Formats: sequence, C-alpha cells, structure tokens
Amino acid sequence: MLQIKNVTLRFGGLVANNDVTLEAPAGKITGLIGPNGAGKTTCFNVINGVYKPNEGKIIFDGQEIQGKRPYQINELGMARTYQVINLFRKMSVVENVVVGMHTTLKQGFFASLFKTPAERKEEKAAFARALELLEFVGLREFAYEEAGSLSYGNQRLLEICRGLASNPKLLLLDEPAAGMNSAEKIELDVLLKKILATGIGILIIEHDMKLVMNVVDYLYVLNYGKLLAEGTPNEVQNNPDVIAAYLGEE
Repeated sequence: MLQIKNVTLRFGGLVANNDVTLEAPAGKITGLIGPNGAGKTTCFNVINGVYKPNEGKIIFDGQEIQGKRPYQINELGMARTYQVINLFRKMSVVENVVVGMHTTLKQGFFASLFKTPAERKEEKAAFARALELLEFVGLREFAYEEAGSLSYGNQRLLEICRGLASNPKLLLLDEPAAGMNSAEKIELDVLLKKILATGIGILIIEHDMKLVMNVVDYLYVLNYGKLLAEGTPNEVQNNPDVIAAYLGEE
C-alpha cells in the first residue's frame, strides 16, 4: 500500500530523515518507533505531503506522491491524525466527523449556499454516516456535545474517527495513545484491531511499547533520522542496537 524508498529530507545542514526506506502493507499494522527527536513525525509529514523530500520516492497505492499536497494525498485514500490534538473544539462531535468527509462530498459552493435538494440529501447522508462512525469508535453518546468538552482520551478517539470519515485505505496515527490512561489504552488496542478488520492498513507512531508490541505486525526503528532496525516486535525488542538507542550503552 505504501512504499518509502531512500527518502532524505534536509533543513539546511540538518538531515531530518536520512535515506529512509520502509513499507506499510494493506491489511497490516506497521509501527514506527524511536527516541524523541528521531525524525518519526517528520517522516509522517513527508509521507502526507507537508514536506517534499530532497531525495527518494514515496509510492502510495501504485502512484508516486512526493510533491503532492496533503489534500491531494487524502483524496487518494490516506488519512492521518496528529501528535497535537487538532479538533474544531467549539463544533459538535458529529460535525467534526462530517468535516473529515470533505474530500468525498460532491456538492459545491452554490449547492450549499442555496440548499438544493441534492445538497440536503448529501448532508443528511453525511450526518448518518458520521453517527455510524461514532458508534464504531464508541463515541455515539457524545455526538451532539462540543468536541472540546470531551475527555483527552475521547478527543484522541474523535481524531481517529474523523480520519476514518474520508474512507481511507491507509491511516497514519501519530502517538494516538499519548495522554491516555490504562483503560483508554486498552480501548484503543481494541479499536485498532477493529479498524484493521475492515481492511484499512495502519502506520502508527507510538511511545507506549506495551501497546506497540501487542498490536503491530512489523516495526521500523528510527534514530537520528536514520533507520536503525526493522523486524517483528520480538526481533526489534531484542535487538542490541535498539536497546542501546533507548537505554544507552554501558
């Protein structure tokens, strides 16, 4: 589904991502881990079009996407969440989900302005679909509350729900468990497996190693912007280079 081939991104003399190669297959959960400042979020920003790499290729669903804008990449079937929660806090929960459907809605500005029958029909269908997605992630009861009133963990779930609203083939999750308590992390674990069961692939950045080791199929480890190791969770957690990067060498 996603192939990153020898991608390098520089900010002046700083090499943020250095010759990174990784894959995120369809129907799998792929993990991207590493110490703070390793270049993980920067890698996500390269993948979804925030930055254009200096070198290398990014292939999504058979098409090269480096240089495309984030909204164009979203239209191709890739959605993401962010490390910092990025909701419309004064809008209702269900309205936040409908916003996530903007690339799939067909009615234009004038149809919305004059509230044509086609626009009203599409809007009704969009809200019905949004309620279904909220049910899927466990937030249906909060549909008409302000998004900013949700608990921190539920705001994280709402971001995931909004990502699902664009009907993605691949979902990029940037530290979805950040700030969650133990019970919320268990719910997130269950949700990720539910998403996977629908056929959507997931590429996840996460610092909670217990969650990562429980849900991912394959792991990549970044350190100082460069790929340090890759393999199954068991292989990675026993890799001496990974242990040294996280815990330091004696």
